[in-house]
Amino acid sequence: MKKYLYQIWLFFVVAIAISACAPKPYALTDKAYRQQVKTLAKTIRLTDSVALTDSSGRSIPSEWVGTTNFNLRKPNYVVIHYTNQKTSDETLKTFTLPKTEVSAHYVIDKNGKIYHMLNDYLRAWHAGVGKWGNNTDVNSSSIGIELDNYGDGPYAPAQINSLLALLTKLKKAYNIPTANFVGHSDIAPPRKQDPGVFFPWKTLAKKGFGLWYDDTLQPCPDDMDYILALHIIGYDTKDLKSAIIAFKRHFIQTNIDPQFSGAEMDILYNLYQKY
Repeated sequence: MKKYLYQIWLFFVVAIAISACAPKPYALTDKAYRQQVKTLAKTIRLTDSVALTDSSGRSIPSEWVGTTNFNLRKPNYVVIHYTNQKTSDETLKTFTLPKTEVSAHYVIDKNGKIYHMLNDYLRAWHAGVGKWGNNTDVNSSSIGIELDNYGDGPYAPAQINSLLALLTKLKKAYNIPTANFVGHSDIAPPRKQDPGVFFPWKTLAKKGFGLWYDDTLQPCPDDMDYILALHIIGYDTKDLKSAIIAFKRHFIQTNIDPQFSGAEMDILYNLYQKY
Protein backbone atom coordinates (compact mmCIF):
# COMPACT_ATOMS: atom_id res chain seq x y z
CA MET A 1 0.00 0.00 0.00
CA LYS A 2 2.81 2.41 0.90
CA LYS A 3 4.55 1.56 -2.34
CA TYR A 4 1.33 2.25 -4.27
CA LEU A 5 0.84 5.63 -2.58
CA TYR A 6 4.47 6.50 -3.23
CA GLN A 7 4.01 5.73 -6.93
CA ILE A 8 0.95 7.98 -7.09
CA TRP A 9 2.84 10.77 -5.31
CA LEU A 10 5.80 10.34 -7.66
CA PHE A 11 3.49 10.48 -10.69
CA PHE A 12 2.01 13.83 -9.62
CA VAL A 13 5.44 15.28 -8.82
CA VAL A 14 6.70 14.34 -12.29
CA ALA A 15 3.53 15.67 -13.95
CA ILE A 16 3.83 19.01 -12.17
CA ALA A 17 7.51 19.27 -13.06
CA ILE A 18 6.80 18.57 -16.72
CA SER A 19 3.98 21.12 -16.87
CA ALA A 20 6.18 23.73 -15.18
CA CYS A 21 8.95 23.18 -17.71
CA ALA A 22 6.66 23.04 -20.75
CA PRO A 23 6.86 26.21 -22.86
CA LYS A 24 3.79 28.45 -22.88
CA PRO A 25 2.15 28.43 -26.34
CA TYR A 26 2.42 32.20 -26.67
CA ALA A 27 5.67 32.81 -24.80
CA LEU A 28 7.34 34.25 -27.91
CA THR A 29 4.52 36.66 -28.69
CA ASP A 30 4.32 37.71 -25.03
CA LYS A 31 8.02 38.55 -25.27
CA ALA A 32 7.46 40.45 -28.53
CA TYR A 33 4.60 42.37 -26.88
CA ARG A 34 6.85 43.49 -24.02
CA GLN A 35 9.53 44.57 -26.49
CA GLN A 36 7.05 46.64 -28.50
CA VAL A 37 5.81 48.29 -25.31
CA LYS A 38 9.41 49.20 -24.42
CA THR A 39 9.89 50.72 -27.88
CA LEU A 40 6.71 52.78 -27.49
CA ALA A 41 7.84 53.90 -24.04
CA LYS A 42 11.10 55.19 -25.54
CA THR A 43 9.11 57.17 -28.09
CA ILE A 44 6.96 58.71 -25.35
CA ARG A 45 10.05 59.71 -23.37
CA LEU A 46 11.49 61.75 -26.27
CA THR A 47 11.74 65.42 -25.39
CA ASP A 48 13.22 66.87 -28.57
CA SER A 49 11.78 70.20 -29.60
CA VAL A 50 10.32 70.52 -33.07
CA ALA A 51 12.73 71.52 -35.84
CA LEU A 52 10.88 73.76 -38.27
CA THR A 53 11.74 76.28 -40.97
CA ASP A 54 9.63 79.05 -42.43
CA SER A 55 8.88 79.60 -46.11
CA SER A 56 12.22 81.37 -46.62
CA GLY A 57 14.19 78.49 -45.12
CA ARG A 58 15.07 80.20 -41.82
CA SER A 59 14.96 78.10 -38.65
CA ILE A 60 12.10 78.81 -36.29
CA PRO A 61 13.22 78.99 -32.64
CA SER A 62 11.82 76.16 -30.51
CA GLU A 63 12.35 74.77 -27.02
CA TRP A 64 10.98 71.80 -25.07
CA VAL A 65 9.13 72.76 -21.87
CA GLY A 66 7.45 69.76 -20.24
CA THR A 67 3.92 70.27 -18.95
CA THR A 68 2.68 68.64 -15.76
CA ASN A 69 -0.93 68.41 -16.94
CA PHE A 70 -1.46 65.24 -18.94
CA ASN A 71 -2.46 61.58 -18.73
CA LEU A 72 -3.04 58.59 -21.00
CA ARG A 73 -5.63 58.66 -23.71
CA LYS A 74 -8.75 56.72 -22.69
CA PRO A 75 -11.07 54.63 -24.85
CA ASN A 76 -14.49 56.11 -25.48
CA TYR A 77 -16.10 53.36 -27.57
CA VAL A 78 -16.42 49.58 -27.49
CA VAL A 79 -16.71 47.72 -30.80
CA ILE A 80 -17.99 44.14 -30.65
CA HIS A 81 -17.02 41.54 -33.26
CA TYR A 82 -17.41 37.86 -33.93
CA THR A 83 -14.26 35.96 -34.88
CA ASN A 84 -15.70 34.05 -37.85
CA GLN A 85 -13.18 31.31 -37.05
CA LYS A 86 -13.60 27.75 -35.80
CA THR A 87 -12.03 28.16 -32.35
CA SER A 88 -10.65 30.86 -30.09
CA ASP A 89 -7.23 29.19 -30.40
CA GLU A 90 -7.36 29.87 -34.12
CA THR A 91 -8.20 33.50 -33.39
CA LEU A 92 -5.38 33.86 -30.86
CA LYS A 93 -2.98 32.56 -33.48
CA THR A 94 -4.33 35.01 -36.05
CA PHE A 95 -3.88 37.92 -33.66
CA THR A 96 -0.29 36.95 -32.79
CA LEU A 97 1.01 36.64 -36.37
CA PRO A 98 2.53 39.92 -37.61
CA LYS A 99 1.55 39.24 -41.23
CA THR A 100 -2.20 39.34 -40.43
CA GLU A 101 -2.04 42.96 -39.18
CA VAL A 102 -5.22 42.46 -37.15
CA SER A 103 -5.80 42.39 -33.39
CA ALA A 104 -8.22 43.12 -30.58
CA HIS A 105 -8.02 43.97 -26.91
CA TYR A 106 -10.07 40.98 -25.79
CA VAL A 107 -11.16 37.58 -27.11
CA ILE A 108 -13.96 35.73 -25.30
CA ASP A 109 -14.22 31.97 -25.74
CA LYS A 110 -17.55 30.13 -25.98
CA ASN A 111 -16.87 28.73 -22.51
CA GLY A 112 -16.62 32.26 -21.09
CA LYS A 113 -12.84 32.47 -20.73
CA ILE A 114 -11.51 35.96 -21.47
CA TYR A 115 -8.17 36.46 -23.21
CA HIS A 116 -6.79 39.97 -22.63
CA MET A 117 -4.43 40.61 -25.56
CA LEU A 118 -3.62 44.31 -25.40
CA ASN A 119 -3.50 47.03 -22.75
CA ASP A 120 -6.73 49.03 -22.92
CA TYR A 121 -4.84 52.28 -23.49
CA LEU A 122 -3.06 50.97 -26.59
CA ARG A 123 -4.46 51.07 -30.12
CA ALA A 124 -5.56 47.69 -31.49
CA TRP A 125 -6.08 47.04 -35.19
CA HIS A 126 -9.68 45.83 -35.13
CA ALA A 127 -11.84 48.52 -36.72
CA GLY A 128 -10.01 49.06 -40.00
CA VAL A 129 -11.25 52.13 -41.84
CA GLY A 130 -14.50 52.09 -39.89
CA LYS A 131 -16.44 55.32 -39.33
CA TRP A 132 -19.02 56.22 -36.68
CA GLY A 133 -20.53 59.66 -36.78
CA ASN A 134 -17.65 62.09 -37.31
CA ASN A 135 -15.12 59.62 -35.90
CA THR A 136 -13.00 58.46 -38.83
CA ASP A 137 -10.32 56.70 -36.74
CA VAL A 138 -12.29 54.32 -34.54
CA ASN A 139 -9.17 52.29 -33.68
CA SER A 140 -7.70 55.26 -31.82
CA SER A 141 -10.70 55.74 -29.55
CA SER A 142 -12.09 52.28 -28.97
CA ILE A 143 -11.67 48.87 -27.36
CA GLY A 144 -12.19 45.88 -29.63
CA ILE A 145 -13.81 42.71 -28.26
CA GLU A 146 -13.91 39.52 -30.32
CA LEU A 147 -16.43 36.79 -29.49
CA ASP A 148 -15.67 33.19 -30.48
CA ASN A 149 -18.54 32.69 -32.93
CA TYR A 150 -18.66 31.73 -36.59
CA GLY A 151 -21.61 33.99 -37.30
CA ASP A 152 -24.04 31.19 -38.03
CA GLY A 153 -25.72 30.63 -34.66
CA PRO A 154 -26.53 31.99 -31.20
CA TYR A 155 -23.88 33.02 -28.70
CA ALA A 156 -23.17 30.78 -25.72
CA PRO A 157 -24.73 31.96 -22.41
CA ALA A 158 -21.37 31.67 -20.59
CA GLN A 159 -19.82 33.87 -23.26
CA ILE A 160 -22.47 36.58 -22.93
CA ASN A 161 -22.20 36.48 -19.13
CA SER A 162 -18.45 37.10 -19.39
CA LEU A 163 -19.02 39.85 -21.95
CA LEU A 164 -21.48 41.64 -19.66
CA ALA A 165 -19.03 41.44 -16.76
CA LEU A 166 -16.24 42.83 -18.94
CA LEU A 167 -18.42 45.63 -20.32
CA THR A 168 -19.42 46.58 -16.77
CA LYS A 169 -15.76 46.95 -15.86
CA LEU A 170 -14.87 48.91 -19.00
CA LYS A 171 -17.82 51.29 -18.79
CA LYS A 172 -17.00 52.14 -15.18
CA ALA A 173 -13.24 52.40 -15.72
CA TYR A 174 -13.43 54.73 -18.72
CA ASN A 175 -16.87 56.34 -18.30
CA ILE A 176 -17.94 55.12 -21.74
CA PRO A 177 -21.33 56.58 -22.79
CA THR A 178 -24.19 54.11 -23.16
CA ALA A 179 -24.64 54.92 -26.85
CA ASN A 180 -20.99 54.13 -27.62
CA PHE A 181 -21.27 50.34 -27.54
CA VAL A 182 -21.55 49.33 -31.20
CA GLY A 183 -20.89 46.46 -33.57
CA HIS A 184 -18.31 46.05 -36.29
CA SER A 185 -21.04 46.13 -38.95
CA ASP A 186 -22.30 49.44 -37.53
CA ILE A 187 -18.99 51.18 -38.17
CA ALA A 188 -18.23 49.41 -41.47
CA PRO A 189 -21.58 48.71 -43.20
CA PRO A 190 -20.30 47.83 -46.69
CA ARG A 191 -17.60 45.45 -45.44
CA LYS A 192 -18.67 43.72 -42.24
CA GLN A 193 -21.59 41.73 -40.82
CA ASP A 194 -20.39 40.99 -37.28
CA PRO A 195 -21.49 40.49 -34.59
CA GLY A 196 -24.48 39.44 -36.71
CA VAL A 197 -28.20 38.92 -36.31
CA PHE A 198 -27.80 36.41 -33.48
CA PHE A 199 -26.09 38.88 -31.18
CA PRO A 200 -28.31 39.85 -28.18
CA TRP A 201 -28.18 43.62 -28.48
CA LYS A 202 -31.44 44.04 -26.56
CA THR A 203 -30.00 42.14 -23.60
CA LEU A 204 -26.94 44.39 -23.60
CA ALA A 205 -29.06 47.53 -23.85
CA LYS A 206 -31.05 46.51 -20.76
CA LYS A 207 -27.73 46.45 -18.88
CA GLY A 208 -26.68 49.87 -20.17
CA PHE A 209 -24.49 48.87 -23.11
CA GLY A 210 -25.93 50.41 -26.26
CA LEU A 211 -29.37 51.87 -26.92
CA TRP A 212 -32.58 50.07 -27.85
CA TYR A 213 -36.03 51.20 -28.93
CA ASP A 214 -39.00 51.49 -26.57
CA ASP A 215 -41.73 48.86 -26.32
CA THR A 216 -44.35 51.47 -27.22
CA LEU A 217 -43.50 53.36 -30.39
CA GLN A 218 -44.78 56.71 -31.59
CA PRO A 219 -45.48 56.72 -35.35
CA CYS A 220 -42.78 58.56 -37.25
CA PRO A 221 -43.69 61.77 -39.09
CA ASP A 222 -44.54 61.37 -42.76
CA ASP A 223 -41.76 63.76 -43.71
CA MET A 224 -39.02 62.16 -41.59
CA ASP A 225 -35.66 62.16 -43.37
CA TYR A 226 -34.54 58.58 -42.73
CA ILE A 227 -31.10 59.21 -44.23
CA LEU A 228 -30.50 62.06 -41.80
CA ALA A 229 -31.80 59.87 -38.94
CA LEU A 230 -29.32 57.11 -39.80
CA HIS A 231 -26.52 59.67 -40.00
CA ILE A 232 -27.38 61.21 -36.62
CA ILE A 233 -27.36 57.76 -35.00
CA GLY A 234 -23.84 57.31 -36.38
CA TYR A 235 -24.08 55.36 -39.63
CA ASP A 236 -22.02 56.26 -42.67
CA THR A 237 -24.73 56.71 -45.32
CA LYS A 238 -22.48 57.03 -48.38
CA ASP A 239 -23.51 53.47 -49.22
CA LEU A 240 -27.14 53.88 -48.19
CA LYS A 241 -28.26 50.29 -48.79
CA SER A 242 -25.41 48.98 -46.65
CA ALA A 243 -26.22 51.49 -43.89
CA ILE A 244 -29.88 50.39 -43.83
CA ILE A 245 -28.86 46.71 -43.70
CA ALA A 246 -26.39 47.43 -40.88
CA PHE A 247 -29.07 49.26 -38.88
CA LYS A 248 -31.53 46.40 -39.37
CA ARG A 249 -28.89 43.79 -38.56
CA HIS A 250 -28.44 45.53 -35.19
CA PHE A 251 -31.99 46.58 -34.30
CA ILE A 252 -34.41 44.45 -36.39
CA GLN A 253 -32.45 41.21 -36.89
CA THR A 254 -35.37 39.23 -38.37
CA ASN A 255 -35.36 41.08 -41.69
CA ILE A 256 -32.29 42.73 -43.17
CA ASP A 257 -33.35 43.78 -46.66
CA PRO A 258 -32.24 47.29 -47.74
CA GLN A 259 -35.53 49.13 -47.25
CA PHE A 260 -37.70 50.19 -44.33
CA SER A 261 -41.26 49.08 -43.67
CA GLY A 262 -43.65 51.37 -41.79
CA ALA A 263 -43.03 49.63 -38.44
CA GLU A 264 -39.27 49.73 -39.00
CA MET A 265 -39.44 53.45 -39.71
CA ASP A 266 -41.14 53.86 -36.33
CA ILE A 267 -38.19 52.03 -34.71
CA LEU A 268 -35.72 54.25 -36.56
CA TYR A 269 -37.60 57.37 -35.45
CA ASN A 270 -37.64 56.19 -31.82
CA LEU A 271 -33.88 55.55 -31.82
CA TYR A 272 -33.10 58.75 -33.71
CA GLN A 273 -34.71 60.69 -30.85
CA LYS A 274 -32.43 58.97 -28.30
CA TYR A 275 -29.14 59.92 -29.99
